[in-house]
Amino acid sequence: MARYDFLIIGSGIAGLSYAVKLARHFENNRPVSIAVITKVQADETNTKYAQGGIAAVWAESDSFEKHIADTIDAGDGINNQKIVDMVVREAPERIQELIDYGTRFDREPDGEYDLAREGGHSDHRILHFKDITGAEIERALLEEAGRHPNIQIFSHYYAVELITQHHLGETVYRYRTDIQCFGAYVLNRETGEVEKFLANTTLLATGGIGSIYQSTTNPTIATGDGIAMAYRAKGICDNMEFIQFHPTSYFLPGQKPSFLISEAVRGFGGILKHADGTTFMGKYDERESLAPRDITARAIDSEMKKRGVDHVYLDVRHLDYEKFLDHFPNINQYCLDHGVDVRTDMIPVVPAQHFMCGGIRVNEFGQTNIRQLYAVGECACTGLHGANRLASNSLLEAVVFGHRAYLATVDNYDQVTIPENIPDWDDSGTTHPEEQVLVTEMTRELNSVMSNYVGIVRTYRRLKRAYDRVELLYREHEKLYRESKVSVPICELRNMINVSYLVIKMAMARRENVGLHFNQDNVK
Repeated sequence: MARYDFLIIGSGIAGLSYAVKLARHFENNRPVSIAVITKVQADETNTKYAQGGIAAVWAESDSFEKHIADTIDAGDGINNQKIVDMVVREAPERIQELIDYGTRFDREPDGEYDLAREGGHSDHRILHFKDITGAEIERALLEEAGRHPNIQIFSHYYAVELITQHHLGETVYRYRTDIQCFGAYVLNRETGEVEKFLANTTLLATGGIGSIYQSTTNPTIATGDGIAMAYRAKGICDNMEFIQFHPTSYFLPGQKPSFLISEAVRGFGGILKHADGTTFMGKYDERESLAPRDITARAIDSEMKKRGVDHVYLDVRHLDYEKFLDHFPNINQYCLDHGVDVRTDMIPVVPAQHFMCGGIRVNEFGQTNIRQLYAVGECACTGLHGANRLASNSLLEAVVFGHRAYLATVDNYDQVTIPENIPDWDDSGTTHPEEQVLVTEMTRELNSVMSNYVGIVRTYRRLKRAYDRVELLYREHEKLYRESKVSVPICELRNMINVSYLVIKMAMARRENVGLHFNQDNVK
C-alpha cells in the first residue's frame, strides 16, 4: 500500500502542469508527496500528438472578445459563457508559465512569436513549435517535473478502479455528492499485482476515447479509462455525444492511429479539393477551407458519399515550399515516406476521430461531483467547447484547468480522513484465461459498431442498433472480466465499452442537430 497527498492519473499537459504547480507551491513550505501514474512511458500521451499549437490572444490586432466569439461560434452556442470567458482571459498568463518552464514556440526573424491561424479563428493567435507543439510542451513539463523530488512518476502503472465508500461496503448514497474518492487500485504492469494508491486528492487526466473507433488520430492508449472509472464510481458525465472528427487525417487504410495533417496546414493556405482539382468547401461555408471542424468534416463526408470515393485531397502545391517545410517538417517527411511530394502532389485526407468534447462534468476548478476527485483535460467536460471544439483550444483548456485545480486543492487536501479499513484488491477465484482472442475480436466488433453507426452522420435506427450490439458486448465482457485476473487489455476493453455506451445513450437523447452531433432524422 502507498499513501500520497496527491495522486495524478495521467502524464500529459493537464496532469503534469498540475503536478508542477503543486511541487513549486510546497517546495518552500512543507513537504508533500505527489504520485503521477501513467500506463506506458511518461511521454506517451494525447498531448504528445497535438501538432497545431495552443491558442491565446497574443497579437495587438486580436482581442479577448474575438477569441471568445470564435470559441462560442465553433461550439454552436451551447458553450458555458462563463467558462469561455475565464479560459480565454487566463490564457496568456498560463502560456507564459509554459514558456518559463522552457517550452519553445516558433518566432519570426524579428523575435516576435510566429502566430498561426486555424479553422474557425478570426485572427492569428496560435503559438506553435513546428508541427510538434504538444511534444515540445510535454518535453518541457517532464523536465520541469524532474526538477522536483517530491514528484514521483510511475511508468507502466495502470489505474483499474477509483476507491470510494463502495469498497467499504457502503453501496447506497443519499446524494451523489456524498461520494468521496480515496485514491485508486492500480495494476503494476511489471509484477502483475494490483496495488492500493491512497491519496487525499486524486486528479484524473487520462485523455480521450479515440480507440473506440476504427480510425482515430489518438494514440492506442486513448481508451477512455478516466471517464469509465468516474462513471462506475457514480461520477456525472456530460456531452458525450459530441465526438470531434478531424477533417484531415492522412488517408492510409488500416493505419491506427491515423497520422494527423494539422489544422494549421489549412490555416497556412492549404485548400481542400477533389482528385480533379475542383474545390467544394464554398458550398458548405463562406469560410471555405477555414470553416470549423464539424462543418468541414461533414462536408468531406458528404462529398465522399456523393462521388463514391474514400478520401479527398488537401492541396498545398501553391504554397512557398521552404516556408511549408519550416512550419511542417514532420508532415512533409511523412508525406514523402508515403510517396507524396507536396510540391507536385496533393495530400490524400479523410476525417478521423480526434477529440471528445464531453466527459466527466466539472466546475470551474476541475472539481467533479465526487469529493476529492478532480478531472482535467480531454477526459473532463468543462463547458468550454460546447458542441464542437475550436482548434488549438484543447491544450489551452488543459493548462488553465490544471492551474485552477491546483488552486482548489492546496488549501484543503490535508483535511481528509482516509479510512483504515480499505481492503486490498480481491481477485480470488479468478484465473489467467488464454482468451486474448476474445478481447481482440470484441474490440474489433466495438470499433466497427461505433464507426458505422455512431460516426459523423447518425440516424436513430443506427444508434439503436449500436446500443443493442454494445449491450451484448457488455454482457459478454463482464463475464470475462469477473472470471479473469486483471490485465490491461481486458480493463481497456471494459472502459471502451462503458464510454461507447455513454456516447450512444447521449446521442440518442439529443433531439436537435448541434455542433458535432448530426442526426439525419432531425433534419426537417
